[in-house]
Amino acid sequence: MEAVRGDGRWCVVTGGRGFAARHLVTMLLRSGEWRVRVADLGPAITLDRDEEEGFLGAALREGQAVYVSADLRDKAQVARAFEGAEVVFHMAAPDSSINNFHLHYGVNVDGTKNVIDTCIRCKVKRLIYTSSPSVVFDGVHGIFNADESMPYPDKFNDSYSETKADAEKLVMRANGKSKYIIGDGNNYYDFTYVENVAYGHVCAEKTLSSEDGAKIAAGKTYFITNMEPIKFWEFMSLILEGLGYERPSVKIPVSVMMPVAHVVEWTYQKFAKYGMKVPQLTPSRIRLLSCNRTFSCSRAKEQLGYEPLVSLKDGVKRTVESYSHLQAQNHRSISKASIFLGNGNLAKTVLWEDAKQTVTVLLLLAVIYYHLFTCGYTFITAMAKLLSLTALFLFIHGMLPSNLFGHKVEKLEASNFHITQAQAHHIANSISSNWNSLVSALRSLCRGNDWLLFLKVSLSLLVVSILSSMSSQAAFKIGTALVFTGFKAYEKWEDSIDSMVGDACTILLHFGSAKESSS
Repeated sequence: MEAVRGDGRWCVVTGGRGFAARHLVTMLLRSGEWRVRVADLGPAITLDRDEEEGFLGAALREGQAVYVSADLRDKAQVARAFEGAEVVFHMAAPDSSINNFHLHYGVNVDGTKNVIDTCIRCKVKRLIYTSSPSVVFDGVHGIFNADESMPYPDKFNDSYSETKADAEKLVMRANGKSKYIIGDGNNYYDFTYVENVAYGHVCAEKTLSSEDGAKIAAGKTYFITNMEPIKFWEFMSLILEGLGYERPSVKIPVSVMMPVAHVVEWTYQKFAKYGMKVPQLTPSRIRLLSCNRTFSCSRAKEQLGYEPLVSLKDGVKRTVESYSHLQAQNHRSISKASIFLGNGNLAKTVLWEDAKQTVTVLLLLAVIYYHLFTCGYTFITAMAKLLSLTALFLFIHGMLPSNLFGHKVEKLEASNFHITQAQAHHIANSISSNWNSLVSALRSLCRGNDWLLFLKVSLSLLVVSILSSMSSQAAFKIGTALVFTGFKAYEKWEDSIDSMVGDACTILLHFGSAKESSS
């Protein structure tokens, strides 16, 4: 594919390798009006296959686009990136999931100061700044159809929001020195498809390029949205269903999750130096997920001529198609919990795959508990009574007709109680396989380098020791509850639990290494 040649005018996109910025770069190249300078932190640009074969790859080869490595905190690097540019689209921002005030202030505030000063020195005609709707969100009060007149909160949700607001103020104060500001609209409840975000920037540039438009738009903020507010979890359900997953159905109160999030954040602050990964469960994220936030796009529509190019429905469809590698059928269909339980009837029962069978087993366990522990029988007497009840049930069940009051009665065949030769081989193979797995685990433990396995074995033995220290009655109740909830929980959050255990092992390794080096 050949890139469309521009007329020689250069523009710069800071943070040009970011998600929204990539779409803006492509849109600018497609327009044929611009040559694009892509500025980002990396020392060199690495294109994926679609980019290599698309407009950006062709533009880089033909000189219609160039990549510049630039840290916004370094004014010399910013100057090198902006030299000779007519327009700057300032989209760079640090990771918002890390609540690091020093990082956020350095990039969002000091970096934006450098951008403004360099635009003045390099005589850049127009600066279009990508802000965030989080600058008007305090983390407590929901936002309904807010317009650009909404004031900043007294207290911000996190350091990212606070420093983005400081940067926004800097850009607005710099008006008259060649500037423009735009909100990207990428927020919860008012989702904005990325092409619409890019198009909002293009509309802003075109408006500012005319004398009349500059008088109207310069120094103003604009919300860019899809103009189709939607409930956050409804949107997530559409994405998940499109990828072949079930809709989320379990509701957890914010009052329950917030203390957990604070503990997670505190743990990260203490153990980050030992290699702990940045957690996704943080107080600011919980507030973002639990508050309503919608914004009016009427000012952008009236003054910039902005209209969404892609509807929310089409945007969801395109998003699902873009992430086809995350389709449910592309992921493993058998969980580790199911494999551990033998991937048979036991797994179906314990993991609630057959609800009828699980409920039946739980009722049988309740009967066993009653006869063994609450009736005061001896073990032999209790077992005799249980066997008597079983024989009575089978006898009565055998006497019932195949159709009783319009309901089909499934008969138990004698073969249900037989073990075929193939089943016997399967059982023997399972026993030998489990024994070999145990031996393999012991070998790994003897080598002393598998912390994850050591942690799993230690936790398992701890659970066994706790249960064995209890009375048989308490152990039966707690053990049953753990089996029927623990395995299901592990199956549902398998990746998260494995990741947490892996992080714990990493921290232990770093801690051990630090201790050894200090000694």
